[in-house]
Amino acid sequence: MTKSLIAIVGPTAIGKTALSIKLAQHFGTDIISADSRQFYQEMNIGTAVPSTEELTSVRHHFIQHKSIKDDYSVGDFERDAIPKITAIHKTNLIAVMVGGSGLYVKAITKGLDDFPEVDKTIRFKLNDLLNREGLKPLQTKLKSLDPKAYKTIAIDNPQRVVRALEICIGTDKPYSSFLTNSEKKRNFNTITIGLDAERSIIYDRINRRVDIMVENGLIEEAKALLPYKNINALNTVGYKELFQYFEGNHTLDFAISEIKKNTRRFAKRQLTWFRKDDTIKWFDYNGDINDIIDFIEKRIKKNPAI
Repeated sequence: MTKSLIAIVGPTAIGKTALSIKLAQHFGTDIISADSRQFYQEMNIGTAVPSTEELTSVRHHFIQHKSIKDDYSVGDFERDAIPKITAIHKTNLIAVMVGGSGLYVKAITKGLDDFPEVDKTIRFKLNDLLNREGLKPLQTKLKSLDPKAYKTIAIDNPQRVVRALEICIGTDKPYSSFLTNSEKKRNFNTITIGLDAERSIIYDRINRRVDIMVENGLIEEAKALLPYKNINALNTVGYKELFQYFEGNHTLDFAISEIKKNTRRFAKRQLTWFRKDDTIKWFDYNGDINDIIDFIEKRIKKNPAI
């Protein structure tokens, strides 16, 4: 019989959560979250964690299962999520995965390249430099140590830059030298569904989501996390801008406008990442779910049994 993983991807605020719940309910299965921002217990409003009603309507995995104080990498996620999918497949031939974190989705669907272990103090030092001087010095250092990686990774993503640098420094070899692009064999077929919309619609949905987050208590949530602002998990859109406001560097209105702007930029990066994958079947965010279900069911029938 065919074991399948339905992966739902797309830019932030496009409606991935709602679709994942409808599909999981239709197929009577569980949801694996591949949204790295939603892993952390202390971050709720600013990461758009599904509501209590949504979480109870379908069984979810990897939602707020870690603390911001925990060191949890994409490699750890791959190690934990694959057995969970295997367990789901023991009782249901279909599992659903949803998330906008492209690297985390790739870790499950195609596997990650193997990197050697490096001294964790390297990462601590790089994050300290990031917090003190910003991203620019790290970008410059990566360009010097590994020009190829500088041109190919998401250079404006602090976590990606820190990861590449810690490998360069810890191994004395370029980060790019460990990238083999070889896919790992999985015991399931993946059907990837992408949700998209016109850029103006995406941006409008983002702006409205940020306003709703503020109304729901984002400022208070971020203020409670201010003592932990140097933790890597909090170096993310929605929190870092408010930390600047709390420290007197911005007005509140400016901080909120920056959250909207940086979230729009994040959505653009997400689309750039996912559009490189020609296996994704794209649907309009406001389309008929029955069209998506029909496509999935036809693909399942065509896929070879694993």
